[in-house]
Amino acid sequence: MAANVTALAGKEELHRARQLADQVGTEIGQVILGKQPEIRLAFACLLAGGHLLIEDVPGVGKTLLARSLAGVLGLSFRRIQFTSDMLPADIVGMSIFEQATSTFRFHAGPIFSHVVLADEINRATPKAQSALLEAMEEHQVTLDGQTHALPAPFFVIATQNPLHQAGTFPLPESQLDRFLMRIGLGYPGEALERKLLKGDDRRMMLGDLRPVVDVAGLAALRTAARELFLSDALLDYVQALVRFTRQSAQFDLGLSPRGAQDLVNAARSWALIHGHPGVHPEDVKAVFAAVAGHRLRPRQGGTAALRDPARLVLESVPVP
Repeated sequence: MAANVTALAGKEELHRARQLADQVGTEIGQVILGKQPEIRLAFACLLAGGHLLIEDVPGVGKTLLARSLAGVLGLSFRRIQFTSDMLPADIVGMSIFEQATSTFRFHAGPIFSHVVLADEINRATPKAQSALLEAMEEHQVTLDGQTHALPAPFFVIATQNPLHQAGTFPLPESQLDRFLMRIGLGYPGEALERKLLKGDDRRMMLGDLRPVVDVAGLAALRTAARELFLSDALLDYVQALVRFTRQSAQFDLGLSPRGAQDLVNAARSWALIHGHPGVHPEDVKAVFAAVAGHRLRPRQGGTAALRDPARLVLESVPVP
């Protein structure tokens, strides 16, 4: 039976949130082996009300993670395969004239789902990619002057192949900034890969996943995350990190105000699923690379170009 956390409050709510996060990790961990940090980041991204970009080479489990997350959270799921000839109507839908009524009727596209997997998003042209912008930011679609609300929650998980691969188009900064987090999965260790080789097809295991929370319970968790305490000292730390990205000579492009808000929201969600009554600097550090990494543009030839830019920021800004 799916859990409902609507009536929980205080310490009990924190305990339940951590318990649910553990259940989500355990369930998905049956399908995605050895990726608990990435699973928790994806769950925190959803709780923070953002969208997730997964960038990695083909075949490491990006699509499997998206399907598993939707199954464990009891959410509807649609997959959109992005291609170079895709049109915006293939994503949001279109109005079709019906002779019987002599009117146009809107036919919803695959974006009308709780969890939408935009698979290989950077194989589509910028025009097709832009069809996601309003949906991701406003949680609605406007077509022919009519606005259509998307389901709640609405969570886009986009997968992206490395840009050096043939047939890819870079995502513009405006779209990258709409992804709250970017993560990678990487190759499994040899022991885990041996287990994959000896075991069943992981896709066949998706049907065995059981929901551990319902939509109402998920909404309650989101509300609880937004209400977690933020101290002035914590906000000072966040602003110091953001200020460094904007003022440092190492970067051409720093964190936007939306990026700063996303950092706070992600840290709140991370704190909630780890049972913290307030947000700690460690929570900010835990999500910083996923939130900031795709938004920072290192200056050509600078030190940041030679190392992880998010790590450079964390090492340069002391905790107050």
